[in-house]
Amino acid sequence: MSRILAGGLALVLGINALAMLFGSFWWYNAVPGVTATGAYNPHFVRDIGAAFLVAAGGLGWFAWRPVQGWPALAAAAAFLVLHAVIHVFDASCSSNPMSDLIRDLPGVYLPAALAAALAISRRPGA
Repeated sequence: MSRILAGGLALVLGINALAMLFGSFWWYNAVPGVTATGAYNPHFVRDIGAAFLVAAGGLGWFAWRPVQGWPALAAAAAFLVLHAVIHVFDASCSSNPMSDLIRDLPGVYLPAALAAALAISRRPGA
């Protein structure tokens, strides 16, 4: 089951990463809340897309070879959790924090929580 979950997360995050890399302006306007973070910066969107692509690769590697891919899963989970922490901080500084937290739940917090749970529960030797 953990391999299926990791593979599904890899697929979703990989599609998101490719959209960020190859359709950055479309992505910027399509994802709820992104336009509220500041002016469109194609370089920045692509940089974050590259990080998401690496995270997707780490999750995919774990799905394919769980023992060998666990360190990549841990790195992917670390990025996703740190990204989620930034969103929590930003929400806490906004005029409507609960709305921001709820908006980011499916696309930011859930993937981070799932990847972290996988990394913790599937740690070799655990």
